[in-house]
Amino acid sequence: MLFFMVFFLFYNRIQVALWLRDIAGALNRLKVMRDDARRVALTTINEIGKPKEDVTQRVDRFLEYFEISPVNLDPAGIILKLEHLINVRDERFKDEVKMMAPASDEAQTHNLENLLEATWALNTIYRVVRHFYLFGKKTMSFYIIMQLQMLLPIILQEAEAFSGALNAFANGQPIGDGAGALVAAKLMHNYEKVEVAKDVVMAEVPLDGRKLLVLKAEGPGGNVGRPGDGVKALLDKNEGKVSMVVMIDAALKFEGEKTGEISEGIGAAIGGEGVDRYKIEEVATKYKVPVNALIIKESIQEAISPMKKEIFQAADEAITRIRRILAERTKEGDLVIVAGIGNTIGIAQ
Repeated sequence: MLFFMVFFLFYNRIQVALWLRDIAGALNRLKVMRDDARRVALTTINEIGKPKEDVTQRVDRFLEYFEISPVNLDPAGIILKLEHLINVRDERFKDEVKMMAPASDEAQTHNLENLLEATWALNTIYRVVRHFYLFGKKTMSFYIIMQLQMLLPIILQEAEAFSGALNAFANGQPIGDGAGALVAAKLMHNYEKVEVAKDVVMAEVPLDGRKLLVLKAEGPGGNVGRPGDGVKALLDKNEGKVSMVVMIDAALKFEGEKTGEISEGIGAAIGGEGVDRYKIEEVATKYKVPVNALIIKESIQEAISPMKKEIFQAADEAITRIRRILAERTKEGDLVIVAGIGNTIGIAQ
C-alpha cells in the first residue's frame, strides 16, 4: 500500500524525469549532427573556395541567420512582399557564400549554399529543442516536456534527413528532390537550351507529333530556380497557343507506399513558400490552360539524400506517363509546357 501511495503521489515527477532523460539523449544526438555539419561545411568551403582568411566566424554568423515573415493581417499583396523577401534572402545567401569561397564557380556556389542551408537547419532544430528542454526542466512543466518528448521521433527524423544530405551537397551529387528536374533533363537532352527566367532554362522538344516547351532549373549546381516566372513567361509569349501544362515534382509518400511510385493529378505540383505556385495558378487561370501534375513519391530522408535507384528509374516511367497524357488529352501539333520541378544539384541539362 505504501508503494502504491508513493507511486500515485509522485507519478508525474517520475514520468517527467524519464521524459527529460529521453530528451537529453536526443539533444546530444542533435548536437553531434550540428557539429558534424558545421565541420563538413568548413572543410568543404576551405577545399573548394580557397578563402584567404579564416571563415569560421562568418560561417557561425550564417548559422544564426533569421528571416522575418511579412505581416499577414491584411493578406492583400502579401505574395509580392514574400517574393521580395525570398529574392533578397537568396541574393544575400549567394553573396555570403561568394565571400566565404571566392574561388568557387557558379555551380559550386549553389552547392555550398545548399550545404550551409542544411547546416543552418540542423543548428536551428538543435537550438529550438534545447530551448524547450531547458525551459521545461526549469519550470518542470508536465505539458511542455510531454509535448516535446512526443514530437522527438519526427524531429529526429527531419534532423537525420538534413544530416544525410551533407555529403550530397558537399560533393554535388543528385538528390531525391531532383526527380522532376531529372525528367526534364532527359527530355531536353541534346536540344538547344535558352534561359527563360532567372536560373531557369527551356528547350523545344518534339515528341509524338507535339511540341514540348520543357523547362527546369539550370544545373548542375544546387538550384531550384524560379519556375513560376518560367511558366509565366512561356504562357505570355505563346498567348492562346498552349494546350496544357504538365508539372513533375517529388512528393512525400505515405508510410507503406513504395519509393518511386508515381501518381497523377491536377494543379501546380511545386512546393516552397507558395510564390511560384501562385504565379502558375494565376497565369494558367488567365489563359484557361489546364495544369496536370505527376508526383514521384519518396520520404523526407530520400528527398534530400543522394538519389536512390528507384527514384532514378521512376524518371523513365514519368516520361511514359507524360506521353500517355499527351496522347489522351492533346492532339498532334499542340504546344505543351512540361516543367520539371526540384533541386537540380548534380543534374545538368
